[in-house]
Amino acid sequence: MCGIAGTYRWPDGKAVTDRLTGTLAHRGPDGSGRYSHGDVELGHRRLSIIDLSETGAQPMASDGLVLTYNGELYNAPELRTELAAAGVRFRGTSDTEVLLEAWRRWGTDCLPRLRGMFAFGIFDERTGDLVLARDQLGIKPLFLLRRGEGLVFASELKALAAVTGRTLEVDPAALVASLLYYWVPDARCAYREAEKLPPGSWLRLRADGRVERGRYWNLKDVAAEAQEAELPDLAAVIEDSTRRHLLSDVPVATFLSGGLDSSYLTALAARERPGISAYTIGFRAEDARFEAMPDDLRYARQVAAQFGVDLKEIEIAPDVLDLLPRMTYHLDEPIGDPAAINTFLICSAAREAGVKVMLSGMGADELFAGYRKHLANLLALRYQRVPRPLRRGLSRAVDRLPVASARRGYRSVRFAKRFLSFADLPEETAFRRSYTLYDRGELLGLIDPDLAGTVDDVLTEHADVYRDNELDDFVNRMCLGDARMFLPGLNLAYTDRSSMAASTEVRVPYVDVEVVKAAFAVPGDRKIVGRQGKAVLKEAALSVLPREIVYRPKGLFSAPLRAWMSRDLAPLVREVIEDGELVRSGFLRRDALARMAAEDAAGQRDFSKHLWHVLTLEYWYRGATGRHSSLTA
Repeated sequence: MCGIAGTYRWPDGKAVTDRLTGTLAHRGPDGSGRYSHGDVELGHRRLSIIDLSETGAQPMASDGLVLTYNGELYNAPELRTELAAAGVRFRGTSDTEVLLEAWRRWGTDCLPRLRGMFAFGIFDERTGDLVLARDQLGIKPLFLLRRGEGLVFASELKALAAVTGRTLEVDPAALVASLLYYWVPDARCAYREAEKLPPGSWLRLRADGRVERGRYWNLKDVAAEAQEAELPDLAAVIEDSTRRHLLSDVPVATFLSGGLDSSYLTALAARERPGISAYTIGFRAEDARFEAMPDDLRYARQVAAQFGVDLKEIEIAPDVLDLLPRMTYHLDEPIGDPAAINTFLICSAAREAGVKVMLSGMGADELFAGYRKHLANLLALRYQRVPRPLRRGLSRAVDRLPVASARRGYRSVRFAKRFLSFADLPEETAFRRSYTLYDRGELLGLIDPDLAGTVDDVLTEHADVYRDNELDDFVNRMCLGDARMFLPGLNLAYTDRSSMAASTEVRVPYVDVEVVKAAFAVPGDRKIVGRQGKAVLKEAALSVLPREIVYRPKGLFSAPLRAWMSRDLAPLVREVIEDGELVRSGFLRRDALARMAAEDAAGQRDFSKHLWHVLTLEYWYRGATGRHSSLTA
């Protein structure tokens, strides 16, 4: 796991690549390297995981091919055996060398054969071609910027911003999309000129100036083909993926929230690595009570005790809010999920203990319909059969209920208000409203009126992605929408950036090409059974975990935002409303923000997520426009 960067036909490419690589130092504190050849410069920062010797150093050059690579290949042993049988002689044991030789033998045809997470640039000295590629599911990031025939690329957007001297313009459409979702979708980028290489794709720059793009793996096609496949042995597929994800020459630990997904992975990992460490997060008792959060620590301790896991507990207290500017810098784009702070703190603690690799349960909810929104959207179909007068009366009654008192929040009321906000809507609109922050009218009322057309563009993009499939199964349509938007745009993005800020690699065994194929071979009525989400995953996990863990209430890898908003963050919210750069610029409307804060403080509406994201957006905007230099300290 590393940081990669490079330039192609870019002015002063050598100095630019050095600066790019320096900006990525936190991604790879174990070593650095650079390669030069004509108009091509490649840079690398190394986090040594497999083959810790110099034979794994990068950029790796061999017989005219040069590779700068960020990732891990979990089928590298099989590929190595196949290549060795064909006559390839390997110098070391790294998966970097396996990838380089696979490219030499198969070119872009090697890409669908790779099982892992990766982003890389590979240069052919003989043809003068530079190719960039990204993994099938968008686990690893790759940002690029083109000007004329020149190109600059890096693992992080902040590196591109640094070398262009802050000449990049913020894209208002990306900010609108961020407000809607609380992240920037993978198809957009926070700066106008920059872009993210799409998952499952490659880009080739030819010596004659031509630029070619290709897609080697498409999730919607994989999902459609999986519908026709036989039901898989899901337990065997997940066990195999977890075993492969433990491949490492350095210590590996796990995230353990006490929920199903992380508990299942931790139990499987403990079978392979007895005494493995796990890390869990907790909150101050008063904050957890106010938020009505489940007691996840109790379950995490139970799993750890049963499987002989060395559990490390980390408490998040309000002073962690000092991390807000730092986290905003490392997240690259405005991402409003406070789980990024949890990830950073866990990875930081693990790194201090000498752990470089963590396993996460990320992805199981998206692939197996484990979020409340999945069940809620199914329930909405039944709700729509209730006579309209009764629905109107219920909506009016729930609307009058408070979401919190001075001492505690009312979780059931929040859920009811959320459900009724989308339960009457058509499928795609209801699904979008079940997890986004605003409806069209609310968003229009919050931002510059001149951006109304941009709001419609962003909403249309969601509809286009959601409907772009051939699935006849409602639950799997939702899972596909999540796997194409929510997973790469939010969860994988903050996981990569937060963990790498702590110089730690996070691996996601559920977000694996074979697990994905298996997931979409499972019909929706096996994923949600009655009111049980992830039903098929729970059945698989019962072979390892006790029923109390498998069927416990769903936990949250989040933070007690309501408690923070009502106490620690209230002064900062007022400052942003009165004197924030987003308000000064006209992007956000002060009156709308003030109403939101007032309703949240009064306990009538729950705007804690909205206001937290406004804070992250404000900090990011100040940093992006150079109006708050301390953000990058």
